Amino acid sequence: MIEPRLVVLEHDAVLALSQILGIMLDQFFDGGDSNGWDSEKIVDLEARLMAPGENEGVVLGIDDVALLLQGMAFTEVMSQDLPWIDSVRWVTDFVTEELRQHWTEDEWRGLS
Repeated sequence: MIEPRLVVLEHDAVLALSQILGIMLDQFFDGGDSNGWDSEKIVDLEARLMAPGENEGVVLGIDDVALLLQGMAFTEVMSQDLPWIDSVRWVTDFVTEELRQHWTEDEWRGLS
């Protein structure tokens, strides 16, 4: 875990992020392009997201958030032909901003 932070997420956000991780695992195990994702890291991240009680927060590394953002981007691309794509884009933008705020721009640049 790189640059860990305690991040408090609402229950609905945890469920949505868990669904994103599930989509990533489905893609991984269906033999599609795994996009360089590590299934063990995805499973570990999902377990950490689901473990704390409401409003307790979860310790996330910048690498964990980068993985979640990759999953959201993948989901957005795969949803582009759906009638609710505008909602998907809005949620992706909102969640991205909420997650990225816990690290500085220098820390984000240092990750890549």
